Amino acid sequence: MKRFRVLKIVGTALPAVVAFFLVINLIPPAKVTEQNPFVVDPGALPMVAAHRGGGECNPENTMLAFREAVNTYHVDIIESDLYLTKDGYLVYNHDAYVDETCNINGDLPLEDVKERCKTVENRHYISDLSLAELEQYNFGYYFEKDGQRIYEDVEDVAAAGLQIATVDKLFAEFYEVNPDLLFIVEIKDSGELGAEACRILNETLNAYPEYKDQIVIGTFHEEIEAELKTRYPHLLRGASEASAGDFIKSLLLGVNLFDDSDFVCLQIPLTYDVGFDLPLTLKPILSRAHRRNMAVQYWTINDADEMRMLIRLGCDCIMTDNPALLQQVLDEYR
Repeated sequence: MKRFRVLKIVGTALPAVVAFFLVINLIPPAKVTEQNPFVVDPGALPMVAAHRGGGECNPENTMLAFREAVNTYHVDIIESDLYLTKDGYLVYNHDAYVDETCNINGDLPLEDVKERCKTVENRHYISDLSLAELEQYNFGYYFEKDGQRIYEDVEDVAAAGLQIATVDKLFAEFYEVNPDLLFIVEIKDSGELGAEACRILNETLNAYPEYKDQIVIGTFHEEIEAELKTRYPHLLRGASEASAGDFIKSLLLGVNLFDDSDFVCLQIPLTYDVGFDLPLTLKPILSRAHRRNMAVQYWTINDADEMRMLIRLGCDCIMTDNPALLQQVLDEYR
């Protein structure tokens, strides 16, 4: 009799639970923004983002790389990371130190430089150097093409576009001739440096107002995400690692209605390590993001077959170190 009562309760409650989850997933979610330049039209090919300016094709994060990405490979988006110099300039570089991307250590072989940089004290950090100091060095010094370091002997690095690049210089380069160019940036500094980087980026954008709605800003630091939300709500933000994780968890648990994500771009790899490789190339991720007018952008894709898979999936953007290869793959679909 007792077992029958339990079964009756379960039998009554289960349909109600199922109905509840169906309803909350059928209710149209609120859009994070009405206008999102990073979302492509249904059925359109994904945008091409040159990761670090296209580091497999040209010396990463240099004006040479950015120019080639836009003018030769016709990318839609420039992607890179930002650090603040000692004297308050925002520059592009992947790491907090520059030893592995320029000749700050003279003609020391790259293998030896990497060995030296295992000791933190040997690194040359951007935050300890002025822009003038950084501009002395050749940021194409270690770049190889067909096994040859083709830029190691360049004397006029400024003319060759091989100096470290600043935000202001990049915006100025394309503002008049490529007004539709989009940007993905990540503020890598944390704490006070990161907050100052936010302020300087916003201030720089005031001089290039059309780009204000064409740049999405990301960070791995929760305090910098909060800084962007509170002080610069007019700027578009990408998902931090924590925000992206919350969005995907709410999707997998079927409680999307309670997700309050307010980023405009979900930037994710193909898989995420949760003790096993959880695939993130799931159609429901794209569907749910698109219902909220969020763009779904995958990084960092340098394999042609993976590019094809993402094109078929219908993502909004593929970030790659090799924009030349991605354009070749896209030509198959055009």
